[in-house]
Amino acid sequence: YVIYRITETIRVLFFIVFAILIFNFYPITALMIVLLAVLNDAPILAIAYDNVKKLKEPARWNLEKIILLSTLLGFVGVISSFLLFYIGDKILLLGRPELQSFIFLKLAVAGHLTIFVTRKRDRLWKKPYPGGILFWSAIATKILATLIVVYGILVTPIGWKLAGLIWGYAIVWMLIADQAKMMAIRRLGEF
Repeated sequence: YVIYRITETIRVLFFIVFAILIFNFYPITALMIVLLAVLNDAPILAIAYDNVKKLKEPARWNLEKIILLSTLLGFVGVISSFLLFYIGDKILLLGRPELQSFIFLKLAVAGHLTIFVTRKRDRLWKKPYPGGILFWSAIATKILATLIVVYGILVTPIGWKLAGLIWGYAIVWMLIADQAKMMAIRRLGEF
């Protein structure tokens, strides 16, 4: 949970701040920030019901390594957000309101996928698998975020094609983040 929380804070806040400072563009609206927070609540609460590997001794944290790993994963997310921002702005030529919805969905979907990357110190697809409550709460909230932007509920609609693009993009970057995590763990050692 700690790695996820630090990673997610870096990923969202640095992207928003840099987008404002560098491009003079607010990548998401205030309402979208509130929606992100509300949509994150269910998966965050469900972390308490996750399947975990039982330890023989109490876990000891190496805070320095946790912060290094979280920062690395956070900036992988920042890079992926700016690349998608570029794609939406310069390649797809989305208008500003559509681009905000586009970015909002990316932040929502990728944020919940980040839970699966950070929940253990092994590949995301290896055992123990996510607990049912965690898995389905993350899926349900991602689907809800998708429906919000596809149909334009409180935001500018972007349609199914762009939503599908974002899902595919987020899944690819989830795998990239998982690889970055494994490389960092090999380099940093156990923590």
